[in-house]
Amino acid sequence: MTTWRERRTLVTGATGLLGGWLVQGLLARGAHVVAIVRDLVHQSRLKTEHMVDRIDVAHGDVTDAPLVERVLAEYEIECVFHLAAQPIVAIANRSPLSTFDTNIRGTWTLLEACRLAPTVRGIVLASSDKAYGDQDVLPYDESSPLQGRHPYDVSKSAADLIAQSYWHTFGLNVTITRCGNLFGGGDLNWNRIVPGTIRSALRGERPIIRSDGRFVRDYLYVEDAVDAYLMMAESVLAGGDLGGKAVNISYEQPLSVIDIVERLLRVVGRSDLEPQILNQASNEIRDQYLDAGRAKKVLGWTPRIGLDDGLARTVAWYRALLAA
Repeated sequence: MTTWRERRTLVTGATGLLGGWLVQGLLARGAHVVAIVRDLVHQSRLKTEHMVDRIDVAHGDVTDAPLVERVLAEYEIECVFHLAAQPIVAIANRSPLSTFDTNIRGTWTLLEACRLAPTVRGIVLASSDKAYGDQDVLPYDESSPLQGRHPYDVSKSAADLIAQSYWHTFGLNVTITRCGNLFGGGDLNWNRIVPGTIRSALRGERPIIRSDGRFVRDYLYVEDAVDAYLMMAESVLAGGDLGGKAVNISYEQPLSVIDIVERLLRVVGRSDLEPQILNQASNEIRDQYLDAGRAKKVLGWTPRIGLDDGLARTVAWYRALLAA
């Protein structure tokens, strides 16, 4: 806890699923949190749970270099969590340029500003399992090549490699997370399988599966992800050996889409609802799952909550939201 007390910490993407929980964790540890916010999403946890009243907010875009440089300088930021991204694969397929702009240009803009800021001591950058692209050998470990092919995957591969280049070329103290599909309360992207399924089930409607239901993914509860992010930041701030390295965060329990939908329906108590399978997914990788050996060995990370409890907490959160 003393690591974070009054530590000036910047969070980009604070209105997103992970961002809201990370801000909560930092505030609980006494950090001085600053957020760069492009759009203040009024239903985000940052707003509805009044965390926005406890942090400093700079309004703008992470692609705006003068803004990012000003925030780092004026708030004397020591630690940066870069989460800001366009996170939806389908949107990336429809609108690749905006995805590339935010996910790639936003990354190099932030890292260059950090390189120039004398107070910044450590950076944690959010990559993704999607950065690995399609591989013949699974699970992915951190030595697997980054070979995204479709717009979202390419944006994460590129951002990941840019972060590595800033370590190897300039010695910038950045480390990289690669997580599976995050879920938890506060995700307002209803086209994602977890919140979409829960909302449909609570309304007594058949949940919709865009794919054929057989795509395999890792699913990771957001509070377990936050634990890993904080541990990685603590390591780089303490001079650990994670600079320029990536860490996979996973339960190592890959599930098909139909598996996760059926689990959610059981938790909601609506196993009678038969999913509607559209089989319309395109430009998406069929099977993706991670080896989390490095997280366990180097960080000592183990899940505090886990998959089943995480699903139960998530359903309870949306049940309260939708009943309000």
